[in-house]
Amino acid sequence: MAKLIPAAERIIRARALIQKARELPVPPESGRNDFSYIANVKDLLRQARDLVKFISMTPSASAEIKEEVKRIYQEAEQADREILQ
Repeated sequence: MAKLIPAAERIIRARALIQKARELPVPPESGRNDFSYIANVKDLLRQARDLVKFISMTPSASAEIKEEVKRIYQEAEQADREILQ
């Protein structure tokens, strides 16, 4: 059975994944048009979103935690636009 990860830890891990996507090196040959690069960035951002996806639906989540989840979604969308466009 999977180990339960607290909401605060999930938020920290999600932010780390978003930062990792930003720091992913752009391939010198084809640049940002490289399919592997795009897939890796999108996968890291998807993992970040998946970590916090159900936090806002839990009854024990405070309003502050729910706001953090919204910010994670916004950061992931912003990172997607900044990195791939």
